[in-house]
Amino acid sequence: MSNIPETGRTPRVQIRLVIIQVLVFSLLLTLGGRLWYLQIRNGEEYTDEAKNNHVQQVVQPAVRGAILDARGIPLADNETRLVVSASRTELMKIKDDGKGVLTRLAAVLGMKPKDVMDKVRLCDAKTPQPCWNGSPYQPIPVTDEATTQQALQIRERAEDFPGITAEPTAVRRYTAPGKTNTAQVLGYLSPVTDEEITKAKDTDSPFLRSDQVGRSGIERTYDKELRGKAGVTRYEVDNLGRVIGQAAKDEAQPGANLVTSIDARVQAVAEYELNKAMKTARQEFDKNTDENYKADAGAVVVMENKTGRIISMASQPTYDPNSWVGGISAKDYAKLTGKNSNYPLLNRAIQGQAAPGSIFKVISSTAAVNAGYPFDGDYPCPSSYSVGGQVFKNFESKGYGSIDLGRALEVSCDTVFYGLAHREWQKDGGTKPKKQTNDWFYKTAHQFGLGKETGIDLPNEVSGRVPDRQWKQRFWEANKDGWCKQGKKNGSYVEKIAFENCLEGNRMRAGDSVNYSIGQGDTLVTPIQMATIYAAIANGGTLFNPTIGKAVISPDGKSVKEIKPKSHGKLPMDADTREQIDQALAGVTTRGSAAWRFGGWPQDKIPMHAKTGTAEVYGKQTTSWFVSYSPDYTIIMTIAQGGTGSGASGPAVRKIYEAMYGLDEKGGQDLKRALLPAPQKALPKIQPDGSIDAPEIKPYVPKEKEPDQTEQLAGPPARRD
Repeated sequence: MSNIPETGRTPRVQIRLVIIQVLVFSLLLTLGGRLWYLQIRNGEEYTDEAKNNHVQQVVQPAVRGAILDARGIPLADNETRLVVSASRTELMKIKDDGKGVLTRLAAVLGMKPKDVMDKVRLCDAKTPQPCWNGSPYQPIPVTDEATTQQALQIRERAEDFPGITAEPTAVRRYTAPGKTNTAQVLGYLSPVTDEEITKAKDTDSPFLRSDQVGRSGIERTYDKELRGKAGVTRYEVDNLGRVIGQAAKDEAQPGANLVTSIDARVQAVAEYELNKAMKTARQEFDKNTDENYKADAGAVVVMENKTGRIISMASQPTYDPNSWVGGISAKDYAKLTGKNSNYPLLNRAIQGQAAPGSIFKVISSTAAVNAGYPFDGDYPCPSSYSVGGQVFKNFESKGYGSIDLGRALEVSCDTVFYGLAHREWQKDGGTKPKKQTNDWFYKTAHQFGLGKETGIDLPNEVSGRVPDRQWKQRFWEANKDGWCKQGKKNGSYVEKIAFENCLEGNRMRAGDSVNYSIGQGDTLVTPIQMATIYAAIANGGTLFNPTIGKAVISPDGKSVKEIKPKSHGKLPMDADTREQIDQALAGVTTRGSAAWRFGGWPQDKIPMHAKTGTAEVYGKQTTSWFVSYSPDYTIIMTIAQGGTGSGASGPAVRKIYEAMYGLDEKGGQDLKRALLPAPQKALPKIQPDGSIDAPEIKPYVPKEKEPDQTEQLAGPPARRD
């Protein structure tokens, strides 16, 4: 047994317990200090770092729906291209941030290293284009024009190109079937902007940064239907961009197909004939300016009378919408928007405004009847008409004696309408107007739908102008100061006009009214407005909203949503007046101002109606107008600085009708050659796999007439207005 007493062990145990307590306390103190350091002193820093461990999205773009003509021929679809893309996430893991990889990639693609690096850099307020404005976790396209050989090099040497992919990808394509262009109707795409993303954030169709959206034409109008819904894969990533897991995945949904009323075959004819008419006009000498006509812009519209559907719409000058695919270059953009471009992006069928000239006379005739003048009354048609010391001449100073309104339309007698408008101006009080003026000629124009948009399903339609008393007052108030500074009582013509406008530019003068009655002066219309009016005369009086979209069909063809024709009113005329105007317009082609262009036409089989117009514009050459309708279609053509209506536009319009109805120059009809003898009613069939059994289309090959054959058939011209 030990001789050490029990009390001798107690101090040692106590010392050990104290040491253990000190150690535990020290550990707790250290842990508490560390927690304080992490949560209090550097808490904000670590909170920010933790926020970087979040979910990032990788987008799989939806395949955009096709735009089809009325028979199912693609006007815009998608083609598979080899797209080379770079992943910033992978490149940033490399020591030099991927510069070496991108330099090697540039060598393979035949590009400059700087151009490749610029495309992959991220956009911000200080970084100019080109740069990437999408998600940094999204594969960034470097080129969509890679060759098979280039793609193989990248894939076979994968160790030299980490983060680089070369994959087949769907890219927008404007197909130009039969060498058609249809640019201004179709429009183009470009990347979505931050502002658009913000605006659409809380809607049922939000944008993703990778989206391409329609910028003009039906690509814009029907963008929501065509765009589909992009697929999104959500990845969990840390603050270094490393993927640590997949959160969720939504599959992409392709966009719907849009069937239009455009017939690609008729479109090809219309584009060709408009272009040819402009070239021909440039070879004609303008005796008023001692130079050839410039014919620098034009438009043509083919419309169904009973629905308002657009069969064809062409505008010159034009452009290739494929130039926007993959991003337009600065050089190409300058060509489309520069001062010397003549602005091909404009759709002159809905945005080209000009004085209508004599095609306006159907409105003046209706106004006269509504004001109480009988259509079949006798009205003098002298060679000139004097108002306040100013002489207004008839076209080529020719008089026709006493005629009714129908004959005045046929031969396009200006002085008949001068006299009627002058009398109405006097009834309204002349220079001292009554408090309540009738203003029949102006009121009727508004009732015909002028001065406002037709409602066509294309963006940026313009409204034209009816220069009534209200407009004159607003215009005078806006321009009075400038006129007063410029005006001189005994100065040049322009200075004299400015002087008069300064003093009384808000007054409706007699000269304003008589000039207005024949579609001159400050009146402005668009081709689509006048096409709508003449189609309404043809169909019995209904003003339809022109439409290009005909149906929206799901990718598998199962869901079909037809776009029904809509009306925005009726013509302000009774059935008798419409019938009388209809007969007069038929007379224009048989014994009136267009007879020399329609010799040999089978009027008994396909009744043709027309009106010619030659509008004078101060400082420019005359604008050519020709509007016409058959039982099925209305066709209008206009050429700026192109000459007379029947002279410049008339032959081209006839050619379009001949192609549609399968006619030869002598009026014989071959339905096998006819492109569209009756409007297309059935919709194209889309198969469950998305394929479309579309017919083939060949480029339009015109059958040229023998020289002067039309002149020989028609005999001497009645009037080339």
